[in-house]
Amino acid sequence: MSRNNIKQVWALLLVLLCVELHGGGTLSAAPICSQGQAGCHVPSLADLFDRVIQHSARMHSISSDLHSEFEQYFVPNKNHIGRINHNCHTSTILTPNGKQNAQRLAREELTEVILKLLVAWRDPLWHFHQSMAHQDDFNNFSSNKALEMSDMVLDLHRGVEKVADRLQNLGMISNSLNGRSSPEAMVPWSDTSGESRAISDHNLLYCFKRDSNKVQNYLKILKCRIVPENGC
Repeated sequence: MSRNNIKQVWALLLVLLCVELHGGGTLSAAPICSQGQAGCHVPSLADLFDRVIQHSARMHSISSDLHSEFEQYFVPNKNHIGRINHNCHTSTILTPNGKQNAQRLAREELTEVILKLLVAWRDPLWHFHQSMAHQDDFNNFSSNKALEMSDMVLDLHRGVEKVADRLQNLGMISNSLNGRSSPEAMVPWSDTSGESRAISDHNLLYCFKRDSNKVQNYLKILKCRIVPENGC
C-alpha cells in the first residue's frame, strides 16, 4: 500500500471515529471533534448555544404537552388542580426571578444554575418514566414522551457542559463551576397509588415544565450576553 493510500485510510478511520463518538446524540447534527480532525466539524460558540437552546425549547414543549395530557387523563378530580400546592423539589436551588435579575448574574453563576437544575431532574424523570411504563392507559398514548423527556435532560446537560468547557477554554468564565455532577436537590420518591400518586405526578410535571422554561430562558440570556451579534 502506498503512503498516500495509508493517509487516506487513516483519514477515513478518524471520520468513522468521530461519527461513532458524536453522531448518536440529538444535539450533534454533525460529528464534532475537538482537535479538528479530517472530516470533523468544529462548531462555533454561537452554534453550540443554538443547539442547546433548540434542544431546551423541544424539551419544554414536550413537558408542556405531557403536563396537559396528564391533567386531561389522569388527575382524578380536576376541581383540585387549582388548589394543589406546588412544592417543587428544586425550590432549594436559588434561581433568578425574571429576565433582569438573570442578566445581573455573573456568567459563572448563571451557567451553574442551569447545570444544577438539569442535574436535579435526572433521577426524578427516570423514576417518573418507570412508574408510567407500568400504567397501561398512559403507555398507550404518552409513555414515549415520558422516556424522551428523561433522555433529553441527560442530553441537554452534556450539551451545556460542552458550552461551559468552551467558555472556560476561551477565558470567558472561571474554572470553578459547581453543580456538574451531584444533585443539589432530590425529590423524595414514594410508592403511593391512586389519587395521591396522580397528584404527586401532576406536581412533578408542573415543576418540570416550570424549570424547563427557566433553563430555556437562561440559555438565551447567557447566549446574548456572550455572543450578542448572533440573533439577539
